[in-house]
Amino acid sequence: MQQLQEFQERIGYQFQDEKLLKQALTHSSYANEKRLKKLSDNERLEFLGDAVLEIITSEFLYQQYRDVPEGDLTKLRASIVCEQTLALCTKPLELGSYLLLGKGEDMTGGRKRKSILSDAMEAVIGAIYLDGGFTSAKEFISKFILTDIEHKQLFYDSKTILQELVQAEFSEELNYALVKEEGPDHAKLFGVEARIGSKCVGVGEGPTKKAAEQEAAYHALLALQKKGKQ
Repeated sequence: MQQLQEFQERIGYQFQDEKLLKQALTHSSYANEKRLKKLSDNERLEFLGDAVLEIITSEFLYQQYRDVPEGDLTKLRASIVCEQTLALCTKPLELGSYLLLGKGEDMTGGRKRKSILSDAMEAVIGAIYLDGGFTSAKEFISKFILTDIEHKQLFYDSKTILQELVQAEFSEELNYALVKEEGPDHAKLFGVEARIGSKCVGVGEGPTKKAAEQEAAYHALLALQKKGKQ
């Protein structure tokens, strides 16, 4: 299958058993629609990949941040393995375009849905772990997830950090304005602007208002940082 080969080239890992990769990319909506046999979607691989990701991330943080206490390491790990950060990590891989989705899920924006993307990323990790062992999984995670940690922590804590920044440096208050709401109830997409007073400083989208606010805050922080460096 051409798409599977293309994805393997993109991630720099060649599967011995391609069926594992195909399963990792198979969403439950596709499995149900095609009436595939039970447990042929990626949910079990996601369960395994989640555990592999947690141990490898924990080891990395333990080694890299030797003077950081347990509580802060836990928070930092959470910022890396959370749904939105993992979805962010799938963008360079264009993971969404390789997913096997049911028609309904595909038509309602499933390829961009953060929950689907993050679950698939964990499933890919699980598949690599089963196919090539701990070392191969570690190489993949190091290459595509354990990079740019400062930005990922900023993304995770964006609303809190932006709130503190605005209180310290601006006379006007930070607020979030809902500017878009579309899609059916089970697949809503919200668009939000982060504003200082009435001025928009960042925009974000997400399946919930909270997720959209977080993304808007993140983009606001990046814009304000860039402005501060000029």
